[in-house]
Amino acid sequence: VRFYLDIAPTVDIRVPHCHHGEWDEGSGDFVLVLEDMSPAEQGNQITGCSIEHAAVAVAELAKLHGPRWDDPTLHQVDWLTRRTGPDDITQLVGLWSMVLPGFTAVYSKHLDAEQQDLVDRFGAVLGDWIDGRSGPLTVTHGDYRLDNLLFATPAGGPPVTAVDWQTPGHGPPVADLAYFLGAGPVSTDRSAHERELVDSYASALEVYDVQVDPGWLWEQYRREAFAGVVMAVIASQIVGGSERSEAMFAAMATRHLRHALDLDSLSLV
Repeated sequence: VRFYLDIAPTVDIRVPHCHHGEWDEGSGDFVLVLEDMSPAEQGNQITGCSIEHAAVAVAELAKLHGPRWDDPTLHQVDWLTRRTGPDDITQLVGLWSMVLPGFTAVYSKHLDAEQQDLVDRFGAVLGDWIDGRSGPLTVTHGDYRLDNLLFATPAGGPPVTAVDWQTPGHGPPVADLAYFLGAGPVSTDRSAHERELVDSYASALEVYDVQVDPGWLWEQYRREAFAGVVMAVIASQIVGGSERSEAMFAAMATRHLRHALDLDSLSLV
């Protein structure tokens, strides 16, 4: 609710228009009346997306990040998610350790030996990965992936609309970018086109007078490939299990781990 009322008007990313939003802090009850986005269709995390859809989603992501890139007033928005302090790091590392056995029990059959080895090695440096994050901060989505994107169809609709604003944050923008590209396109398509997609993100930011060094951006992108690994391991053990959820998290885990392996992301931690 707060995203739609307070943040959405200050950024340019396409979201459903909020006709009414209200939240009761005491009870947690809320009401959101949002624009009907039909005939747009939801993306599919399991099957992946085309490079054309990936390019549209990347361009739209810059419209979230660019308007409030390195905006100091975001520090005053206390409800945005942040994972920067020592307590946050300790909590996330502890959560990883707690859920890892369950993840391994269910998903190891989907991983090859190289991917499973990376899960184990990354877990040992997870705290260093979080602590080593640097660079500008902005508004982030936190779960920018295909299931949370609505794409235009031949019948109409905006090119892409972002939904599911449950985890907006104040964090590193490249985490959203790497998270989306790591598991949006299938791995072979992603590896063939990701450099041009990352470059297109930088170009889209220029509309907001944001200039990023290409070398810095690529290094941060490689490092943030682990954002998807963290999500796949932890979220797979928190949400309710079903046949579709296992297929979805299997797709996410295998693609994100392949992403980190392809980019040698561990060497940057």
